[in-house]
Amino acid sequence: MLTELGNKFLTLSMKSINRYVACGDKIQHEVFKNLVLHGKHTAFGRQFDFDKITDRDDFRKMVPISDYENLKPYVERIVANREQNVLWDTPVRWIAMSSGTTSDKSKYIPVTRESLYKGHYRAGREMLALYLNSFPKSKILSGKTLVLGGSRQINALGDGIFTGDISAILVSNLPFWADAKRTPDRKTILLSDWEEKLEKLASKSIGANVTAMTGVPSWLMVLLKYIVEKTGKPILETWKNFEAFFHGGVAFTPYYEQYKKMLPSDNVNYWETYNASEGFFGVQYSPANKDLLLLLDCGIYYEFLPAEEWDKENPQTVMLSDVETGRNYAMIISTNGGLWRYKIGDTVEFTSKSPYLFRITGRTKHFINAFGEEIVIDNAEAALGKACAETGAVISDYTAAPVYFGDNANGAHEWLIEFDVLPASIEKFTEILDSTLKKVNSDYEAKRSYNLSLGMPQIVIVPQGTFFRWLKSKGKLGGQNKVPRLCNNRAYVDEIKKLLTE
Repeated sequence: MLTELGNKFLTLSMKSINRYVACGDKIQHEVFKNLVLHGKHTAFGRQFDFDKITDRDDFRKMVPISDYENLKPYVERIVANREQNVLWDTPVRWIAMSSGTTSDKSKYIPVTRESLYKGHYRAGREMLALYLNSFPKSKILSGKTLVLGGSRQINALGDGIFTGDISAILVSNLPFWADAKRTPDRKTILLSDWEEKLEKLASKSIGANVTAMTGVPSWLMVLLKYIVEKTGKPILETWKNFEAFFHGGVAFTPYYEQYKKMLPSDNVNYWETYNASEGFFGVQYSPANKDLLLLLDCGIYYEFLPAEEWDKENPQTVMLSDVETGRNYAMIISTNGGLWRYKIGDTVEFTSKSPYLFRITGRTKHFINAFGEEIVIDNAEAALGKACAETGAVISDYTAAPVYFGDNANGAHEWLIEFDVLPASIEKFTEILDSTLKKVNSDYEAKRSYNLSLGMPQIVIVPQGTFFRWLKSKGKLGGQNKVPRLCNNRAYVDEIKKLLTE
């Protein structure tokens, strides 16, 4: 049962969440006004006449949509020149390094006190509140949460400004109520060498009363396998009170069967989250499905860009109140970290407007559209999930890319897949993958008609550990680093295949 502290915590946090259902649009308007008020006192705000913005329509007309390349000159003023009041009017002391999965060039995302405490940490409380509200007999607060942090140590830039992974920044500033419930110690979490960290994470967590864990599924699975190897016992014998995995960072579908095998109990709950260096956006609303509740009062003002606007010179967004269920939108955010109309790159689809529930469908840049097929990650996850379910396969990791037309061959998609459990028949797996993609994507179905422009998927089974080796070769082990799922060119696929021949 919940402790007195847990009940108090649940009551306070649920009040905020219930407001989302009752007056979500009003909350967003309040967030917008607060952001613009802060923005008026910044170099960015003066450049775009924030003092003349009276409403959200003015904001859309006067402030351009930006991506990281647009943001970069402002961030460099903070990082290189130690200049303040550039994007936000309170001191920026932290810079999150977000290199993504594949680029050798890091992105630097400003992190303010407001974005930490009124953003990430408030969202974390609301995540826990939703979980406890769904499982009132939970004993999660009686033990520790295993945290798998970032792969970069905190580094000083000078003048009181520091850099690191967002997870490292969050761990370094954790409020007392969260720090007391975390394991392992801060020093271990912030180790930069993944292989050293793996050993110490395992050693220090084996003897702890771990009731939950949080992190990226791929790296936590590596840790769990290591613990099983080290102890010779199943995880649920090592952690007898374990009950919840709060996961995010990558889609969970390819990992679900691995986790069910690793944690074979109906009493283990999987709770999805949606956070990034730029902010904490959503958390699973109920055990019934994986739809995420849009967090409306965590310092982020949202706009949504319909798919037909993505490639236009002057794209037009819609406000939250105007979104339609069942449509694909790119998410545009303005935050109390100083991001203004920033295109984060993720695409979402709303499933409800009361409350605002949504699911992540993919990335604006992570897709395959070499032949007009417009495959997004949501399509890929659905098809792979179906293929695994019907062939008994379990996928560890994968990536896919186009195979271009040859002199005597049509195009195709090449899938590099690392299996934890091989399918009973790779031919059947391929057929189900193909047929499911046809069902969930009419453009793919059209291009596959009669094999005229797009042939059957080409599955390449790669040895276990392949993606680990590839990430290691790029210096991207652990933390927030992820394998790219879909790419519209062959850069990553060819890189990985070359690695296999060395």
